[in-house]
Amino acid sequence: MHIDKLLDSVKQQAQSNINEITLSVSSSWEQGRTLYGGISASLVYQAMREAVNSEKVMRSLSTNFIGPIQANSEFTISVEVLREGKNVTQVVGRLVQDNKVALMSQASFGIARESKVNVPNNLQHNMDYPQKPKLMPHIPKVTPKFIGNFNLAKNKGGWPFTGKKESDLHGWMRFKEQPDDFSDAHLIALIDIWPPTVLQMLRWPTMASTMSWNLEFIHPHQKISGSDWFAYQAHTRQAADGYAHTEANIWDKHGSLVAISRQVVAVFA
Repeated sequence: MHIDKLLDSVKQQAQSNINEITLSVSSSWEQGRTLYGGISASLVYQAMREAVNSEKVMRSLSTNFIGPIQANSEFTISVEVLREGKNVTQVVGRLVQDNKVALMSQASFGIARESKVNVPNNLQHNMDYPQKPKLMPHIPKVTPKFIGNFNLAKNKGGWPFTGKKESDLHGWMRFKEQPDDFSDAHLIALIDIWPPTVLQMLRWPTMASTMSWNLEFIHPHQKISGSDWFAYQAHTRQAADGYAHTEANIWDKHGSLVAISRQVVAVFA
């Protein structure tokens, strides 16, 4: 099931003034016993996007993954505009399945304004654009199904459960099947594909789950194609007591910083 089909369904239902959007996502987007978090967050974001004036772009998105979301089973998305100001709109989105809230997001949308403050980003990733990428291998019963929708190429660090001593992860990512018109919703779905940084330190498969995800978008974005690679560099800030705190920077093919991602991950090992 292509992501564009899912996003289009959200748009059509939202534009029909339906109070609750109803969807079902195929098992090709599964991640263990739940749907891939990136696709779930992307769909809720798209519902929130439809409730806000298009002049306001997403500045931040905070998502809590509360419970598992079953594939091939209907769920609903509801949106509530908490406050709509002249410059900024705050919105909450909820994904409910079997009468239980499984995901909750809050997004801040804001217009661009003239400002005397201008601090450019000078941080660069210094990775060569992939020509012969080392793609993530498919390991039966280990590699999650949703990875089949993406290309994932590593530059630094290790794949999960390879017993590495380091905990940083660098590489490149893109959709395997190009979206028709690359949007912020696609970028949300793309950024979350990387495995938690600390899983490379383990020598055997174990469960891990993202509890909360905070995403900040840096605007304006340059023109992005669905076939473009995005650079990704993630750093483990701290890990103990079965929880890891990670942060990542994401750049487009032009070398422009487009997003900052932070996660709290529960690791059951």
